Amino acid sequence: MITTNTGPVQTILGELDERLGIEFVRIGAERAIATMPVAGNRQITGSMHGGAYCTLAETLASLAACEHAGVGRTAVGLDISATHTGRAASGRVTATCTAIRLGKSVAVYAVEIDDDQGRRVSTARVTTVLRDA
Repeated sequence: MITTNTGPVQTILGELDERLGIEFVRIGAERAIATMPVAGNRQITGSMHGGAYCTLAETLASLAACEHAGVGRTAVGLDISATHTGRAASGRVTATCTAIRLGKSVAVYAVEIDDDQGRRVSTARVTTVLRDA
């Protein structure tokens, strides 16, 4: 169960979300939080793969944007830009997604991803388009 602006709900994970081990802590239009294990998501160097960071960021921002869009509407990822500034080699990473702009047709989010010690390992900016479902 996760908490949304309207209370606790059961979330159906997408196939990739399940495969990566993403767990949602809180989903709201203005703020959302999720975690993901490093194990199983490493690249050949032994650290978390940058694509896994991007997937976590886009998944979280898309869910937050869906919460903003409301019933009968959905969000689709339009753009993602990420800067990986640290190395996570074990444990879990935590993504905190914060709204930058919540409009009628576009929602933009900043997603900060930290390791277990609270060190920033990646920062992403995700733009979503809101449309009727």
